[in-house]
Amino acid sequence: MPFHRSMLAAGFALALALPLAAQATPAGSTVVPDGKWMVRLRALALRPADRSDAIASLAVPADAITVSSKVFPELDITYFVTPHLAAELVLTYPQSHDVEVAGTRIGRFKQLPPTLLAQYHFLPTARIRPYVGAGINLTLISDVQLAVPGVGALDLDDASVGIAGQVGADLRLAPRWFLNADAKWVQLGSDVKLAASGTRVSSVGIDPFLLSVGLGYRF
Repeated sequence: MPFHRSMLAAGFALALALPLAAQATPAGSTVVPDGKWMVRLRALALRPADRSDAIASLAVPADAITVSSKVFPELDITYFVTPHLAAELVLTYPQSHDVEVAGTRIGRFKQLPPTLLAQYHFLPTARIRPYVGAGINLTLISDVQLAVPGVGALDLDDASVGIAGQVGADLRLAPRWFLNADAKWVQLGSDVKLAASGTRVSSVGIDPFLLSVGLGYRF
């Protein structure tokens, strides 16, 4: 499913769910104290920024190297230090992405992007609980299978370290259950090198925007 359709579908589902969720907890129901831990399972749509240096020797213009968008599951674990302050660890499994140069596929690679964020929750006891977060991302790059005819095999850096930003909100559905919507931006980039010599031929800024929707359980 194209990325823009995934975003539209996720947003439409959330818009339908919000008014129904507002009636999910009957008035006078038992209130369970919030726990220190929260686990969320979300569907995440990733859209790369697709910025790259030009490769003059190959007549490749700037921003011609593109990385495929993707939708995949995400698990995050949050610990509330105080009602307002929390730390979130975002996890998934290695994701495979196709790479194209000027519309021609040249191969693929895998990336594993654990992210650690510090969060501030504005309304920690409200029905709708917005938050912001900032932190660091470590992306591990593996299984690089890239090649350009007449040039040879290409390689990428083994890892990328960068900053990450986040905005989101939890909507309480039941004493321990929450509907979550979240948006993140992650700084992620790599040099593109000749595999044989290690010579740098370009630099790619993937810097993806991540939109996710899912359910959370607090205990």
